[in-house]
Amino acid sequence: MCEAKSDWEKCVEFHGHTCPGLAMGYRAARIGLEELARSRSLDEELVAVVENDACGVDAVMVITGCTLGKGNLLFRDFGKNAYTFVSRKSGSGVRVYVKADAWQGAIGLRSLRSGPQQSIVQQIQDIPQEQFCTLQHIKEELPKPARIFNSVTCAFCGEAVSEVRAHVKEGKLACTSCAEQYTRGW
Repeated sequence: MCEAKSDWEKCVEFHGHTCPGLAMGYRAARIGLEELARSRSLDEELVAVVENDACGVDAVMVITGCTLGKGNLLFRDFGKNAYTFVSRKSGSGVRVYVKADAWQGAIGLRSLRSGPQQSIVQQIQDIPQEQFCTLQHIKEELPKPARIFNSVTCAFCGEAVSEVRAHVKEGKLACTSCAEQYTRGW
């Protein structure tokens, strides 16, 4: 008989390995959903805003159901271990900031990079929530649900590009990469 995988096992399978960054994103996503009294997003009713492009984002996608493709996962390149979760229905949300002191102090940065990963992951899961993160309840202006645009063909490379991302160069439609090459004279 086949046992269902736990949410953590699904995250590890999706990400490809167990690591401390994945554990931090997993824990942040679980806390965020608990604070909002929400479950995984089936479509676009939940929005996640991630402030880094590290391992934890994979856990956020698996746990929340928010993805770039659906337009309900937004990336803000701030380099912070912070994750915001917002309900489209209510507009209310919570920002979960993972405290550096919690995981660097409790585990140590050296062991984070070289220690036994499973042990470190367990330590991250065991840190009391008030030491692990700070929570900030917010009202967030959300982007509109994902839109579908017509495609046009780039006159320079022949590839299809979303109409809203096309540029006009020499009176012809160009994709961004061809428009940039044209501007730089490549």
